Amino acid sequence: MANILGLVALACGLIVGLGAIGASIGIALMGGKFLESSARQPELMNDLQTKMFILAGLIDAAFLIGVAIALLFAFANPFAATFLANLPK
Repeated sequence: MANILGLVALACGLIVGLGAIGASIGIALMGGKFLESSARQPELMNDLQTKMFILAGLIDAAFLIGVAIALLFAFANPFAATFLANLPK
């Protein structure tokens, strides 16, 4: 039982950690491209800024979905419930 809980904790850490790395890299690349494009064509800055904020929200939403899945595994843990149901009595 302790082995399963340890592996679930490790999986939750990986889900949150890799999701945070991916979201931060995605937002950093998008921000850099926004600065490049607004420097080339300053008249399009308002339209590009609106699209950038929408995309930043979608990238963060994907990360937060990963956090929600990690919390589900950490607290509702369907793996431990299956394991406990199959224990001999």
